[in-house]
Amino acid sequence: MDALTLDQITIALSPSSQAMLSAAIIIMIFAIALSLKPEHFSFLKTDPKLFWGGLAAQLIGLPAMTLLLVTIMAPHPSIALGMIVVAACPGGNVSNFMTWSARGDTAYSVSLTAGSSVIAALWTPAAILFWSALYPPTDALLDTIDFNRVAFVAQTTVMLAAPLALGMYGAHKIPAAAEKIRNPLALFGAGMLAIVILDGFIKLTGVLLPAWALILIPVAVHNACAFALGAGVGRLLGASPARRRSLAFEVGIQNAGLAIVLLLAQLKGLGGAAAIAAVWGVWHFLSGGVMILLYRTLDARKANAP
Repeated sequence: MDALTLDQITIALSPSSQAMLSAAIIIMIFAIALSLKPEHFSFLKTDPKLFWGGLAAQLIGLPAMTLLLVTIMAPHPSIALGMIVVAACPGGNVSNFMTWSARGDTAYSVSLTAGSSVIAALWTPAAILFWSALYPPTDALLDTIDFNRVAFVAQTTVMLAAPLALGMYGAHKIPAAAEKIRNPLALFGAGMLAIVILDGFIKLTGVLLPAWALILIPVAVHNACAFALGAGVGRLLGASPARRRSLAFEVGIQNAGLAIVLLLAQLKGLGGAAAIAAVWGVWHFLSGGVMILLYRTLDARKANAP
């Protein structure tokens, strides 16, 4: 299957699955907001360079690297668009768990997740438009599908900002209740997200398999570069090895579920773009698992070294 054929396929979920996917994203953002505490932003005082540098790597560095990558690889415009949308989305709690599993600095990971989550409500829709406009093929593609940029920014901002504001308000007003429900909510939302993504991936296997080279290769290269960027920026910032691991996961693990929601709701399920986000949603769990294994193996060798 070539890219033009892939783009002729409209990737769409059933209304119930699409509603479930949107609900999962909203629940997860709400759960993250419930967990936000002043101490999560302590790096602003103790090490502002590390805090802002880490956020810049995720919010600016990753999309900029993605723009360079699509310029070099020259994928089909819809595939490039999918890569840009994924890169512009924030991370999430998955990166915190992987950081903990890889013996990184979990506090630093949570701090970056908190910062990116707060900023993303306004940043993500604007970033998608900004970086897409800098790559002529994706800019032309958005015009071709009659994309309403103003509506996209407004709707996406509301979807991200509303649960964030409600969660932060709840954490401030009823901290005890927020503490009790945030973990179950986060797990529930993550479970919903995993079910929908896996279900959609399985149903789309017949579509995705013939186009695996068009989809999997860009996803794998993109994700590997994202991990490398995070670790590299950590080294440039003079971060400890544990914090470099944290930054690798913060940059390398993106909210593919949010990307899928945006692509289905706003970009008409354009085949190549939606396929990139769907495959990324599965792939980053596999690549993250490999990263954890590599880090743990490295630790074991150091511990056993004479």
